[in-house]
Amino acid sequence: MILIDKLAYSSRLRRKSPALKVVFSVSSLLLCVAARSLPVSVCILSVMSVLTVKAGGIPLRRYGKLMAVPLGFLILSTVAVVFHLSAEPSALFSLPLGARYLSVDSASLLYGLRLVLTAFASISCLYFLSLTTPLTDIFAVLRRAHCPELILELMFLVYRFLFVLLETGSAIQTSQRCRLGNRDKKTALHAAGLLLAVLLQLAFSRSSGIYDAMESRCYDGRIRVLSRTCRATAGETAAAALLLALFAAAAGFGRFYGGAL
Repeated sequence: MILIDKLAYSSRLRRKSPALKVVFSVSSLLLCVAARSLPVSVCILSVMSVLTVKAGGIPLRRYGKLMAVPLGFLILSTVAVVFHLSAEPSALFSLPLGARYLSVDSASLLYGLRLVLTAFASISCLYFLSLTTPLTDIFAVLRRAHCPELILELMFLVYRFLFVLLETGSAIQTSQRCRLGNRDKKTALHAAGLLLAVLLQLAFSRSSGIYDAMESRCYDGRIRVLSRTCRATAGETAAAALLLALFAAAAGFGRFYGGAL
């Protein structure tokens, strides 16, 4: 089973209403992206992390590793935003480059910080949903929302086959390590070349086998899964509404200070 699915099925929030979790996480995500405010991002990141780890029972170390996955991309994108060329040196940092300066000023630094926190808060919203709600429950909610069946099938198959590719690559890497395929740089480079050469072929073979298995089970273009109907209690709905109101208040707080935050 895929790791994210394992964590979702073992979460203590797994039996809660998937519709409420979808609405809450998507609403928080949209509010975070629309506000682009430090108070909103901090509130959403904190609340989503606490709900995922404390309420959901996801191990903190595992959650930290998942949150660190996009860290490299965020650092590179933030560096490109924070540093800029200017005709005059900046008070914070300036590196002379001929007639111009590679500078960092307070405005660009604040913008970079806001960008990083907004990105992490948005990621925490998606992790809250994916780590507490199995994919089949999410699809059931989308189906009840009258999402086109073709889109649902494509989403499910792409999701599954992407992880088929990852699982195949992981199995090949494990086999190479067992044969000391990465004992030095030269051997590791050769092993990486072999991995790339056979990965796509093996992934296509596994995908074809999965599709044949689906057809042998009378697959007719629609994936049918058994989903549970879990209704949200009044307390859960009120708690979600209260948290969304808190996020909206944080957005208003940021707007009150003229968008400086």
